[in-house]
Amino acid sequence: MSRATSADRGPVLHNGRHETADERADRNWSELLQELRVTQTGAQILTGFLLTLPFQPAFDDLLPEQVGLYLVLVVLSALTTVLVVTPVSAHRLLFQRRLKGALVQAGHRAALGGLTSLGLVVVGTVVLIFDVVLGRTPAVVAGGAMLLLLAVGWAALPLLFRRRR
Repeated sequence: MSRATSADRGPVLHNGRHETADERADRNWSELLQELRVTQTGAQILTGFLLTLPFQPAFDDLLPEQVGLYLVLVVLSALTTVLVVTPVSAHRLLFQRRLKGALVQAGHRAALGGLTSLGLVVVGTVVLIFDVVLGRTPAVVAGGAMLLLLAVGWAALPLLFRRRR
């Protein structure tokens, strides 16, 4: 990272910000927490929805492969929760140990894992619902469409923006 100094504001990093490494880690940590709040809320709502399904009378009518998909979705939903809460737990355990940079990197990886598992839960939930309501072929089409939307919105567009920069 190239630096030029500014007498009154501290080091100037290559991105034009006037911040020290600690200030940058603090800013990145705050941004990560904001992103995790959004992700965690979505994951909690989806998990809550999934957890109510076995208590519905029609759950007994599901085919064995639908029950299997449901159980995979519950596990993926729980995994999503673990991954998006991991940075907060790590922060508590590493509090005041001057490891913010490492914490930001580990939190970043956990957040990416959480987004991946959340995407799989979203796609799988769409597949399950369409399979129960309309049948297997519409479920595959709807799941494929959702997977494409997630791939474009969550991966392709951000990578395209990053490449253009």
